[in-house]
Amino acid sequence: MRLNYIHHGDCREVLASLPEKSVDLIFADPPYNLQLQGELRRPNMTQVDAVDDAWDQFDSFAAYDQFTHEWLSACRRVLKDTGTIWVIGTYHNIYRVGSILQDLGFWVLNDVIWIKTNPMPQFRGVRFTNAHETLLWCKKSREQKRYTFNYHAMKALNDGKQMRSDWELPICAGAERLRANGEKIHATQKPEALLYRIILSSSNPGDIVLDPFFGTGTTGAVAKKLGRYFIGIEQEARYIEAAQQRIAAIPAPLPDAEIYGLIETRRTARRIPFSALIENGLLQPGQMLLFDRRADRSAVVLADGTLRTPDGARGSIHQIGALVGNLPACNGWEHWYYHDERGDLLPIDTLREQIRRKHV
Repeated sequence: MRLNYIHHGDCREVLASLPEKSVDLIFADPPYNLQLQGELRRPNMTQVDAVDDAWDQFDSFAAYDQFTHEWLSACRRVLKDTGTIWVIGTYHNIYRVGSILQDLGFWVLNDVIWIKTNPMPQFRGVRFTNAHETLLWCKKSREQKRYTFNYHAMKALNDGKQMRSDWELPICAGAERLRANGEKIHATQKPEALLYRIILSSSNPGDIVLDPFFGTGTTGAVAKKLGRYFIGIEQEARYIEAAQQRIAAIPAPLPDAEIYGLIETRRTARRIPFSALIENGLLQPGQMLLFDRRADRSAVVLADGTLRTPDGARGSIHQIGALVGNLPACNGWEHWYYHDERGDLLPIDTLREQIRRKHV
């Protein structure tokens, strides 16, 4: 499987040639099936450069639905069981796409609204200005437990506030918009800021990002900047040429992996079993632990990494924590305390962090 490469062809055929369960993240910007009829002109009668390309034209809704079912099925085959997919669309197609996603077994995690801060005006004045597009973010199945979501990185990107599902970003314009002889190369080129959020939130450095409708390469450009690999598929040769030139001009990722690394959280940190504290001599068999610092809620550490209460109940730090705390569930790392050499009561989680730092 070639990485950082753009395949020329129909995505349905190219996807069939890729290994099963081989990519970590998919971003898809499929044809919108806009169904434009006739020319679109501004009030001054100049013509609007609308989406009238052949790749956006389908004979019927049934034809579009069949196309959508085929490429989404092919994407599902190559997506890892821990992967996710993002699909963007407008009111013309996103509801049909969403229905087919669910029919195929995908499970919607979020619908994100891209609010365009500089949308194209509604020239005819017959309806509201179309000022947003919708992104559906889905995991591969309802039962899927593991998938990448870099919550803390997105919170940091949003000035320390939890990032919401409404993203205010401008459309692609200015120097970022690729042009040839003064004309836009691609009618629906997406802004890099949009793909930056998607790739940063849903993948890790070194992951493989697939875009089955690669266009002029926004996904590949951002993937390269963030230290990810990309696979592109595009059927228009002129788009591929523009994408190749664009991506080649981006400097190679720096060797300092920390630049592209993400904030480590308890969820993503290396798993340390409680028994490791005993094996490393940080706790001793027979040592007493207190639940939430309370002397009347105690347990003894046993040599095999379990705890035993004064009345003989025995289990993991989580099981015994739930028992003595009279809780439905318990994270024992946060509730059990030990006495250090000075006699101070500290959470056992501090010992787990010592081991993590030792193995960095």
